Formats: sequence, structure tokens, C-alpha cells
Amino acid sequence: MHDIRLIRDNPDGFDAALARRGEAPVASRILEIDASRRSRITAAEQALADRNAASKQVGAAKARGDEAEFERLRALVTEKKAEIARLEEEAKAEDQKLTDLLMTIPNLPLDDVPDGADEEDNVEIRRWGEPRSFNFAPQEHYQLPATQDGMDFEAAAKLSGSRFVVLSGAVVRLHRALAQFMIDTHVEENGLTEVWTPVLVREEAMLGTGQLPKFAEDSYQTTNGWWLIPTSEVSLTNLVAGHIIDNDYLPRRYVAHSQCFRSEAGSAGRDTSGMLRQHQFEKVEMVSVTRPDAGLAELERMTRCAEGILEKLGLPYRTVALCTGDMGFGARRTHDIEVWLPGQNTYREISSCSYCGDFQARRMNARFRPEAEAKPEFVHTLNGSGLAVGRCLIAVLENGQQADGSVDLPEVLHPYLGGKRRITADGTLAE
Repeated sequence: MHDIRLIRDNPDGFDAALARRGEAPVASRILEIDASRRSRITAAEQALADRNAASKQVGAAKARGDEAEFERLRALVTEKKAEIARLEEEAKAEDQKLTDLLMTIPNLPLDDVPDGADEEDNVEIRRWGEPRSFNFAPQEHYQLPATQDGMDFEAAAKLSGSRFVVLSGAVVRLHRALAQFMIDTHVEENGLTEVWTPVLVREEAMLGTGQLPKFAEDSYQTTNGWWLIPTSEVSLTNLVAGHIIDNDYLPRRYVAHSQCFRSEAGSAGRDTSGMLRQHQFEKVEMVSVTRPDAGLAELERMTRCAEGILEKLGLPYRTVALCTGDMGFGARRTHDIEVWLPGQNTYREISSCSYCGDFQARRMNARFRPEAEAKPEFVHTLNGSGLAVGRCLIAVLENGQQADGSVDLPEVLHPYLGGKRRITADGTLAE
């Protein structure tokens, strides 16, 4: 959410920043509601002062026997009491109207974020690794002989419908190994704190990280009001909601492996083959909570943590800075990491690392105290995939495929697979 004081100070600058994201001007409407709210607060304060003054005079009028003045003052006190209640209720309604509007407005991009309308305008930052040359036509993950028995979309469709998959045998073991490898690396080498959190959260948690209210259709809600998390960013970030944190508690760096659930409401017709875009999937998520002056450095650190996983797996990737038109709702700057998929002959997103500034912290009321007795300030938050497990599975399978239908597996995963080094063409793990 946005700081109303900054909008008051520079409404044109606020609208200009939103325009870079393709958003319509809104500052004048915000300030109109804000002025209405503040005028009612001021009027209520004046009415309270009038009531207090009249209350002091009531006793004096009674004492000197001025019955007419006594009745007038008593009526005035009653009138002012009703006026105060009305003005306070109106101010509360205007305040809620202002909050509701601010909650639908996306974060402002940093000045150095490239301008653009969509993914075509993203800017490449760096690349790592060379895509492998094949002496045969590489296939997509769901076409490989090695995955035919271990990746069942028909069984999943009978159970749940489209965009689900049943994994079994060597494929599901590889999937589990990838998640464990990611968690171990982030904890043991990158210094993140592993956390296990619920996948069902209250509405306040979804509001806090920005999934609600604007994007309700992208997530699933249960009949009793819980929401299924679209990413554990929601639960991890909300660990600090409502708290005033000591300065020496920061930075906090969390990592979690969880199930994630997305309706994919805005992706009709996209990536319908295979398991690239699913309603239910697993992700290893990183969340950082920092002081304001450390946020951008933390974004670089987080991005490197995610890139390091791909480098250990030997998977070629490129990192891009998202343009203003492609960034997520809560981000001020985002780095996407795209892994090479030879079956599609292109790079596809496998991680998105975003710096949110104090945008989420204001929604969650998450603050820290810079020093003893100092006024609390809002923390800054970041989130990033480290990585999407299913997409990493796809990348490992496609990059490791062999002409005989088998798949060679990255060396770093061998210890997680009992020393097995490949999946044979008939779908079994082998040395």
C-alpha cells in the first residue's frame, strides 16, 4: 500500500510513476477522498471542543439559577455529542474508502526499471552456460520415453481435471530430490532459515502480500473463508505482520518448500501441454525482510541464490530485468531467471525475484525500531523462487535427454538418488 503523505506531496509524480505501468491517473481521486476524511476529522475535533466548553458552562448556569441558559447549554451538549458521532462515522467510512482504493493500486517502479508494455520489452542482464547441441531433435519433457510411465496426465484428469499431473516412479523421486537439494543448498550454503508453514491462510494474509483484493480470481478460496496459498511468499512474509521488530533481528531470510495453488485464470490456452503451467505445483520460496537501506543489495543476493541452484545443476539460464508493464503488482523491481528448455528451443521463467520496498509492510503493518526508543519504521520485503520445482524437473529432463530415450541426471543430484545417475528409456533409475 502507498504512503498517503507522499501522494499529497507529489500527486503528479505519483500518477507519472503509475503511467509507466500503464495505469490511469488516480492521485486526484485519492486526494479528494483524503480531503473529505480529514475535513470530517477536523470538524469532529471542533465539535468535541465545543461540547467540552458547553459542558463546563452547564454547572455554572445551574448554580446562578439561569434556567434558560442551563437548558440551552444542555441541548447544545446533546447536539454536539450526536454531531461528533456522525462525523466520526463519516470519517471512518471515508477512511475505509481510501484504504480500499489504495489496496488496488500497484507498487511504483524504481526509476531504473526499463519502460515497456510486456515481456518483449524486458532487458537481459546476464547469461550463464551454453545450450547443449543435440545430434537428434530434442523432445519436450512429456514426450520423452523416460517419462511415459512416470508422468500421467490422463489419471490426473480423471481425478481433478486439466492442468494436473500424477508423478510416479523415477520421475517423482527426481522431483523430490530436486526440492531437497534446493532446500539443503539454501540452508547450508546461503544461510536461509528453513520454515514450514500452512498452505491455508486467512484473508488478511492474502491482503498483506497483495494477492487480494485485485487478484482474487487467480487463487482458490475454501467455503469457510481460508485461501490456498499461490506461493509460500504469503505465509513467510506474513510472519512479521503486525510486529515491531528489533533492529538486530534483521535481516530475516526465510526459505520454504510448499505446495502452491493457482487457478491460472488469466492464462487460458497457454502452456496446456505437459506440466509447465499447473493448478497445483511445488516451489521452494525465499523471502527476505530487511532494513530500507539494504533492500536492493538483498535483491542481488537473492537473485544469486536462485541462479546458483541452476549453475549447480548445469542448466543454462539467462537473467532479465522486467520492464514496467511486465512486473507483478507488489514489485518495485523484478529479476526473472529463465532456464533453457531444448524441447521448446527457448528460455522459460523458472524464478522471479522481486523487491517490494515498504509496499507489503504497510499492508501488514510490519515495522522495525532502528534503535532503542526510536520511532518505528516500515521494513522492506523481498521474495523469490528458489526454484519452481516442477519447472526445474522439466529442465533437468529436457537438458539431460539422450538419443536412446534415457536421461542423464546432474551429478549434484546423485547423492539424493541413492547414487543413481540416469533414468533409462523404460523409466527406471539406474547407475
